[in-house]
Amino acid sequence: MTDALKRLSDEGVAIWLDDLSRKRITSGNLAELIDQSHVVGVTTNPSIFQKAISSGDGYEQQLTDLAARKVTVEEALRMITTADVRDAADILRPVFDATDGQDGRVSIEVDPRLAHNTTATVAEAKQLAWLVDRPNTLIKIPATKAGLPAITETIGRGISVNVTLIFSLERYRAVMDAYLAGLEKAKAAGLDLSKIHSVASFFVSRVDTEIDKQLDAIGSDEAKAVKGKSALANARLAYEAYEEVFSSDRWAPLDKAQANKQRPLWASTGVKDPSLKDTLYVDDLVAPNTVNTMPEATLEAVADHGEITGDTVTGGYDRARADLDAIKKLGISYDDVVQVLEDEGVEKFEASWNDLLKSTEAELSRLAPSEG
Repeated sequence: MTDALKRLSDEGVAIWLDDLSRKRITSGNLAELIDQSHVVGVTTNPSIFQKAISSGDGYEQQLTDLAARKVTVEEALRMITTADVRDAADILRPVFDATDGQDGRVSIEVDPRLAHNTTATVAEAKQLAWLVDRPNTLIKIPATKAGLPAITETIGRGISVNVTLIFSLERYRAVMDAYLAGLEKAKAAGLDLSKIHSVASFFVSRVDTEIDKQLDAIGSDEAKAVKGKSALANARLAYEAYEEVFSSDRWAPLDKAQANKQRPLWASTGVKDPSLKDTLYVDDLVAPNTVNTMPEATLEAVADHGEITGDTVTGGYDRARADLDAIKKLGISYDDVVQVLEDEGVEKFEASWNDLLKSTEAELSRLAPSEG
């Protein structure tokens, strides 16, 4: 069952699970995926926690205790989510040790309502790192304009970061620049750069969803010919940018100081369009020193019928450019698409967080001890 996953791992792609819940931790399922499916990391986001906590499985006792203490809903939510991340980090600790800190990581996101506030994002990143208190944590910071200086500041303090919600090539370059600036800051402060890690979460499927909707509206043969190609083209050109930045003159002194490259992480790799193969964003994004974070359905699909045929990225830059050019010629604005996707991404995470606050507040009220 896992031959394709092993081949993927052997090609230099770290397989991370894009999901976490208390049930997954306590049932032994996460440990099983690590043991049998080559999973070496976990990512979370507000939508994942909203789904997990709303299901109620395994959270009742902690919610009861929090209700008895009369904590605020925000504090309750952070206690619950950081407990899950801490436990998952402990399960992944042997992987972290075996890979010298590269994998065995669990990501937790700053409050999405802070996406446009640099100072508050840095304060939240520090608080989350302190609360989880595990060396194999990554703090997720969105790649908004306000997020970029927050990434630099957080990395500069020696806190490892997963930069999330990257859609455009221009913003991705700005993210790598923010990471390098953070490393330079950390180096100047005398920190050990070998202990600081980062991934850049480049979102994949949503690019196709948005552009293919516009291609369907155009409906011409030319439009049909490039359907389902935008996301792969975008991601492949992101990898080209990664290769360029991490072989540059600016990188050389950091490399000498034992800094770690910021790995590209392919996020949103579950295929939304049933006309496309369900393993597309895994099979066709194989490249060394990358991460692919998959929902469990995608992980199972790859294990069952994934076609891992070696590097499917580095030879495809010219083709990728041609595909994006074809979309532009059809009148679709790349800049508009990626801005819409970033705005929607922030809004969706904020909506999930607000839903989670409401449902947690309702649970705390229900479980609150009667007075007297």
